[in-house]
Amino acid sequence: MSEPQAEPVLERDPGMPSSTWRMRSDAWEYLRFAVKRLALGDRSEATEALAADSEIHRSLRALETVEMYWAGFGQRYVTTIGEMLAAGEYQAALDRIGRVVNRLRAIGTSEEATGEFDPDSDDEFAGDNDPRPRFEVLIVDETTPADRDTMRAESLRMRSAADAFVYEYVIVPSADDAVAAVLTNPNILACVVRPGFSERTKQTLSRDLRETIELAHAQTAGPQTTARNQLASVQRVLGLADTLAALRPELDLYLMAGAHIEDLAGAMTKRFRRVFRREDHLELHLSLLRRVSHLYDTPFFSAIQDHARRPVGVFHALPVARGGSVMSSKWIRDLADFYGLNLLLAETSATSGGLDSLLAPVRTLKKAQELAARAYGAKHTFFVTNGTSTANKVVHQALVAPNDVVLVDRNCHKSHHHSMMLTGGRPAYLDAYPLNDFAFYGAVPIDRIKQLLLDYRAAGRLDEVRMVTLTNTTFDGIVYDPYRVMSECLAIKPDLVFLWDEAWFAFGAFHPVTRRRTAMASAKLLEQQLGSAAHERAYREQQELLFAEDGTPAADEVWLRERLIPSPEARVRVYATQSTHKTLTALRQGSMIHVWDQDWVRDAQDPFHEAYMTHTSTSPNYQILSSLDIGRRQVELEGFELVQRQLDLATSLSQAIARHTLLRRTFRVLTAHDLIPEQYRGTGRAMPLRDGLSNMWEAWATDEFVVDPSRITIEISRTGVDGDTFKHEHLMDRYGIQVNKTSRNTVLFMTNIGTSRSSVAYLIEVLVKLAERFEEEQAQRDTEQPLPAEIPMPPLPDFSSFAPRYATDEKLPDGDLRAAFFRGQRRGNIEYVLGDDLRARVDAGEKPISAGFVTPYPPGFPVLVPGQVVSPEVLAFMKVLDTREIHGYDPLRGYRIIKES
Repeated sequence: MSEPQAEPVLERDPGMPSSTWRMRSDAWEYLRFAVKRLALGDRSEATEALAADSEIHRSLRALETVEMYWAGFGQRYVTTIGEMLAAGEYQAALDRIGRVVNRLRAIGTSEEATGEFDPDSDDEFAGDNDPRPRFEVLIVDETTPADRDTMRAESLRMRSAADAFVYEYVIVPSADDAVAAVLTNPNILACVVRPGFSERTKQTLSRDLRETIELAHAQTAGPQTTARNQLASVQRVLGLADTLAALRPELDLYLMAGAHIEDLAGAMTKRFRRVFRREDHLELHLSLLRRVSHLYDTPFFSAIQDHARRPVGVFHALPVARGGSVMSSKWIRDLADFYGLNLLLAETSATSGGLDSLLAPVRTLKKAQELAARAYGAKHTFFVTNGTSTANKVVHQALVAPNDVVLVDRNCHKSHHHSMMLTGGRPAYLDAYPLNDFAFYGAVPIDRIKQLLLDYRAAGRLDEVRMVTLTNTTFDGIVYDPYRVMSECLAIKPDLVFLWDEAWFAFGAFHPVTRRRTAMASAKLLEQQLGSAAHERAYREQQELLFAEDGTPAADEVWLRERLIPSPEARVRVYATQSTHKTLTALRQGSMIHVWDQDWVRDAQDPFHEAYMTHTSTSPNYQILSSLDIGRRQVELEGFELVQRQLDLATSLSQAIARHTLLRRTFRVLTAHDLIPEQYRGTGRAMPLRDGLSNMWEAWATDEFVVDPSRITIEISRTGVDGDTFKHEHLMDRYGIQVNKTSRNTVLFMTNIGTSRSSVAYLIEVLVKLAERFEEEQAQRDTEQPLPAEIPMPPLPDFSSFAPRYATDEKLPDGDLRAAFFRGQRRGNIEYVLGDDLRARVDAGEKPISAGFVTPYPPGFPVLVPGQVVSPEVLAFMKVLDTREIHGYDPLRGYRIIKES
């Protein structure tokens, strides 16, 4: 037998449900290492080593708890290993542990146990090589070990070679254990509730997991909509179902009862897909497989595959289709060699044979979009094949008419500014709070949005305000509370429309904590709240505070101080644009528009389709569309697991930098304390997820702004180089590490669902090497040679104002961007002015007007828009900006300025 390998690093944070997958895998790996050492050693020495190695016992205790929540090995398996070790049967224990570790490694990244229990076999892992996709089914009921063996045996007997999938049971006795299971085991796709379960767990759980379970229960606590004469046990069942559905909406819930099943069926319809009698094992089995087949269905991707396999004659406008112009060529066959023949076989401009038309879908694309709406919690979803820039223009054009006022975050993506130009809407720019120390912006506080709405009301122009447009999350990871923003805005103007640019937040819908801050989840909750009797009572009470008896509104200070409650008559009209390709699986430019609009049919459907026709190509890329379809399948079946791991790995990265002696001397991880002003942080925690999922849950439930934990912003001032140099010369050129955004003194690292533990480890290794390099360079610097003086970064400029000729009035900020844009497109109306000359004009009292958009990257938003007065603050900011890319500015000719005449 070979010598034991080097001791693995045991990373364990059992307080975090999101890291249980890692703790579980590491614990099994450590046991294998430690017990292998015992098996190879002298028996007496091994006994002493076992007694001294407390980590073995901690690992066994942790696995005895956590294995309840996974199918396969089970607690008895772990207990047996402990008994073998106590009896000195080290080799037998090692064999059992080795089988588990080999299974986990063979499964790859999924990290879950997939063993099968067979009470009539000595092999607990029979059927392990079955290649079919697997999932797990949670059974909630008080059972004996014999009952559990019987249930598992019955499920095996019903398994057929014709089944497309296989599943295994996870059996827990209590409601608490059911919540723990769906929080820790992402492989659970269905849950069968049997009324015999108890309320509280007997497991020894961490404080964080216990608190998270309580938060999950409390989230759905409240009066049930059941008849008075229903039993308390029915209420318990309904409460558990509501909790599980809120945590994991993709879960399929079933009720298995005994007596009075007919009476229960009507009361349970909204919570459970079906109600079964206990003996209906076959019907349950078929239902489980059928439901997963619905999640697995990819109608458009399957149609593309079918088209690629069919022999067809091509007599349309694509020479590349079926590889016709490629495979017969002497010179470009390497295109097929590189991308593969399937890419060419799937290329077509046909909209028949099951492929459908994106502009007027009636078959496979229509169904694919309906499935996406289900997955993302929308009422309607539309695929977009040329990015979220186009998605934003579609929504704006559908909902905004000329001279409608749109309240829009000034540092939003440039597509929103361009949309204002295209639609003729009048932007009223909202200024986000600045983070001057790091040269980027945060988000727009709710009191600023409310104050601007109140200003329009005071001016008698509130009827002109049509839409509020905000970015959630911002590029740097600042996350709004959409529910609060929409509630309070609707309390001032109950017919507002909201557009949430969620380009970087597509993954948010697939984690129980992040989901609550997505636009669609917030819209659903808002609609539910508006229809409740409790909401109407609260609204009536607050109206007495906000209005005098004669109907006069209270002072603005009262409206700003109060957490405003919208009228029950308010309309929920919410749109979200999503860069699916940025954070989930999709080809480049694959995006979606999600809609939750109560007035869709009456007011929005026809204009939306016209706008969609305007901006959507008549020759959309079918590969992008099929990637959106199959990417939807992925997030419904494993999105929770992937997002859970993404957040955990990002937290591991930030912890590694904070704990490493060299790294923390060179780099600093920016936390919520750096990125969010104190008045917007209710919980006050710097990095909530680092302290446990329950702390993240509380922060995301209460704070006005939170930080997306998947994004790690590193402050690099102590390296002596700027962000752009650090990105290109050190990370990319030297080590091949790609990052998306820098500022003058920060670098943003983003994890995603494709991030692995190995890639995080590689990044940490690179950062250590760079830190050593920077310290060495500083140590060898000639101390008598002074360092070059650093040019201080001026404050980030707020939006100045529109010039009087483009402004509506002096008191409000909206302006006619469209008129200024088209005036600036005519050469005779503009002049080019160099920066120093323009500054001299401004200092002399002139107010030059920008003729176009000026957008530096970073920060990636227009610092000047058409019709805007060029301010000293903008020029000061631009003068010291050291970015390589500035759209709309020519350094040789200067700024485009509208002539006065």
